[in-house]
Amino acid sequence: MADFQYDLVIIGSGPAGEGAAMSAVKQGWSVAVVDERAMVGGNCTHLGTIPSKALRHSVRRMVQFNTMPMFRSVGDPRWCSFSEVMEAADQVIRKQVEGRTREYSRNRIKLHTGRAAFVDEHHITLKKADGTYDKIQSRYFLIATGSSPYHPEDVNFNHPCIFDSDSILNLDRTPRNIIIYGAGVIGCEYASIFAGLDTRVDLVNTREGLLSFLDDEISDALSYHLRDLNVTVRHKEEYNKIETRDNGITMELKSGKRIHAEALLWCNGRSGNTKNMGLEEIGLNVDARGQVTVNDNYQTSVDNIYAAGDVIGWPALAGAAYDQGRSASAHMCGLPNAYHVEDVATGIYTIPEISFVGKNESELTEQQVPYEIGRAYFKNIARAHISGEEVGVLKILFHQETLEILGVHCFGAEAAEIIHIGQAIMNQPGKANSIEYFISTTFNYPTMAEAYRLAAINGINRLNRESRKLIG
Repeated sequence: MADFQYDLVIIGSGPAGEGAAMSAVKQGWSVAVVDERAMVGGNCTHLGTIPSKALRHSVRRMVQFNTMPMFRSVGDPRWCSFSEVMEAADQVIRKQVEGRTREYSRNRIKLHTGRAAFVDEHHITLKKADGTYDKIQSRYFLIATGSSPYHPEDVNFNHPCIFDSDSILNLDRTPRNIIIYGAGVIGCEYASIFAGLDTRVDLVNTREGLLSFLDDEISDALSYHLRDLNVTVRHKEEYNKIETRDNGITMELKSGKRIHAEALLWCNGRSGNTKNMGLEEIGLNVDARGQVTVNDNYQTSVDNIYAAGDVIGWPALAGAAYDQGRSASAHMCGLPNAYHVEDVATGIYTIPEISFVGKNESELTEQQVPYEIGRAYFKNIARAHISGEEVGVLKILFHQETLEILGVHCFGAEAAEIIHIGQAIMNQPGKANSIEYFISTTFNYPTMAEAYRLAAINGINRLNRESRKLIG
């Protein structure tokens, strides 16, 4: 006999778990959320998205203070330590936990704290902090356990100078120099953060260029601005071995180079959190990265067990994970899927930040789509002059004949906010998805949104005269 019985039990309280829980409980289902932490929010709130973005925000404000002429006239530059800027992030985490806990309580969603493991397809055991166990029965389960940094066996993560993207949040000093191994999204974001703290950064990239999924022009801009922040980017390099000492590390690369630093931040890959969950007991296999395979409805090979969020891999974005959870819940409840997770807007919180939605130039060229480009540079926008954020560009890719918007790419301050205007128009049906919308719409002035009008005009002017006559 089970100690608890529910319609749906969700393992993990991050965005995917929260989205599924809120959706199912609205259908009258009894819902429980299981998490190892006593505080809800998952890795997103405690280790990933929220702390790193709050940390970045504080560093960005410090950089602005130290570079704006108005502030320089009233005092010397001010540099805060890593631990000082983390204090602001801790306050954000507390507010996030309080708000989410309140929502779970208000919706009568039961929270269980402990380590979950499957006994069979309808039962899990929950190991609690005191060593005792509860047995929980449910009609359906959702695995939403997230992911963790990948740890190669030959790197000693117990050494006080070696960190991953989780443990770096416990750093109690600001290193004078740091090696960041892995130039993916997390590596580039932390390279910006540490450069803003006046730390010398060596960013070791195992690939040919930065973030190859970006539009080439945006990737080039990121490379330029990281170097402008005194980040040394080392492309096509792999480590051979890592030597440790009391006050730092030396990384020997396969190319023969040796790099010295006070700290190493490992940002090379993540693995799904699926170990010791008893998945083998229910015949559920995971790949080499510990990720669960699902179908279009986020259903695993076991019919009543679903998975969503980082534990299934792409796109590994908090906003997408929330909708994946809602989509999985809708399928369980027999509802139509209104939460499409397809054309996802991606935000990368470097300094300046990057965001995009839709196709990039390389993809359109490969697909032989006749496209044109409209650009608006932030240096020509009044709102950017006012805010002092003049570095950046908004780039719209559109079809030369139909004027359909095919992709929007933004590099600069608040790019992740700006992108959603383009995303909204791209998702309109038929001819409503047209770059002409931005020309015929009146924007508030001065705003960053006005960049869409400037980019649209720039793009239309690139078309030949006969095409413009047809446009009217």
